[in-house]
Amino acid sequence: MWRSFFIAVGIMAIIVGFESLFIHSATFYSARGSTAAEFLDPSTVTGQTTINWQPKEWFPWLVLSVGALVVIYSFTLPQRFRTGGE
Repeated sequence: MWRSFFIAVGIMAIIVGFESLFIHSATFYSARGSTAAEFLDPSTVTGQTTINWQPKEWFPWLVLSVGALVVIYSFTLPQRFRTGGE
């Protein structure tokens, strides 16, 4: 179970790293009382809280490398436990 959890975390980190390589900035909207129409046209809602996030130059590479290390390490976990227990 732990192996699959760490593989999933590593793959998610790799996906986030690749996504941050291709974006310049991301805008996050608050979820308070929003509807689908407000999501399509956010200018109609007054006072809606938004957060603009711009990843640093090093961020995608850090997340990609950490995700790759977690995936590689999680694939070696069963082999490490098998040789020590038998």
